Amino acid sequence: MSQRPPISPRSPRAALEPEQVPQPPKHSRRARNPFVIIGNAIITFLIIAMIAGGAVFYYGRQVIEAKGPLTEDKVVNIPPRAGMTDIGDILQKAGVITADRWTFIGSVLALNARSGLKSGEYLFLKNASLRDVINTIVEGKVVQHAFTIPEGLTSEQIVARIQDSDIFNGSIKEQPREGTLLPDTYNFPRGTPRDQVIQRMQQAQKRVVADVWARRNPDIPVRTPEQLVILASIVEKETGKADERSRVAAVFANRLRQKIKLQSDPTIIYGLVGGRGTLGRPIKRSEIQQPSPYNTYVIDGLPPGPIANPGRASLEATANPARTRDLFFVADGTGGHVFTETYDQHQKNVGKLRSLERQQQNDAVEVDDQPAAAPPTPSAPGSTAPAASAPKPAPKAAPKAKGSAKGASSHGPASIVATEPSTGSTAATAARRRVAKPAPAAAEPAEDE
Repeated sequence: MSQRPPISPRSPRAALEPEQVPQPPKHSRRARNPFVIIGNAIITFLIIAMIAGGAVFYYGRQVIEAKGPLTEDKVVNIPPRAGMTDIGDILQKAGVITADRWTFIGSVLALNARSGLKSGEYLFLKNASLRDVINTIVEGKVVQHAFTIPEGLTSEQIVARIQDSDIFNGSIKEQPREGTLLPDTYNFPRGTPRDQVIQRMQQAQKRVVADVWARRNPDIPVRTPEQLVILASIVEKETGKADERSRVAAVFANRLRQKIKLQSDPTIIYGLVGGRGTLGRPIKRSEIQQPSPYNTYVIDGLPPGPIANPGRASLEATANPARTRDLFFVADGTGGHVFTETYDQHQKNVGKLRSLERQQQNDAVEVDDQPAAAPPTPSAPGSTAPAASAPKPAPKAAPKAKGSAKGASSHGPASIVATEPSTGSTAATAARRRVAKPAPAAAEPAEDE
């Protein structure tokens, strides 16, 4: 058996008194230290701040990464000196973003992109997020506009095209020298200064000429890159067919070697109008022998400078012409040319061309001789029957004609050598181009070919 503890008898008075409760422990002096209190408060604040920051980060990430409102790609122009608020308003009005300006500013600051915002014309893709929009602006991915300069234009014509384009800003301070601009397709952002456009074309021309000159045939009768550009500009204006360039270049190279006048019609035109490029009418007979530094019917060898800006293909054809003995070429009536070595054969080809032109003229006259159709009677509403009209009579062709238009190119209308006053038929002679016969001491006049 377990023993019970002994019972200590108490008096009735002692039994009625409440039992003594032990005193609570006293706080330590360390816990009452103010630094401890402040530290606890800081820790508590940091915990709350971390929780709030995490919530803000999560919400901000959702806003920045969410798909944008664009339903299709869109180009937006951000002007120079636009601030964050201005950019946010522009993007919101354009429908690129749905966020207000303050959300946009907060996103820019969160991405540390404030100093990287750039002006320019930007392409924003469909459903681009706020992050994508800001990154596009920061990376400067501006829209590039293609700007094409056709081969064979003069520097004055190229400058006019640059001035007329709304892509560029500023003015051109100085007219570039003839033959120093490379025709090509370039990409420029909107707002590019026009002087920079000229500089880029000049730099491209220098690189191409240096490259072509380094790979030239050493037997060509030109001694400097400048002479190469001059001869290439004549080749450029003489034909627009790629497969004919090297053969046209060969004709002029053979003539230079044999000290025969080049007798190229485009040089007559350049001597008359200079950088304007086009004469606007047929060449007159009196202008064939009109003295001019550029008229290769009068001068020996090359003119003093280029007559246009040749493209790379013409430069390469001139630097490496075809290996032929051809001295003449004449239009074949189909847009191309016929090449020959002898003057007699050349004359036969000229005769064939004239016969073809007369046939074309006769066909036009026969059509004109037909009685005019009666006026059409009124037709029912919605009728698509065309109204008949009598064709205009074709003008009488000049007995002698020389063309200078570039066959398949866009270098302006043909120039026709005609008797004064000019009466050449451009319809019959627009494709005509030929180099005249050699000019030895007893040669006939050029217009008597």
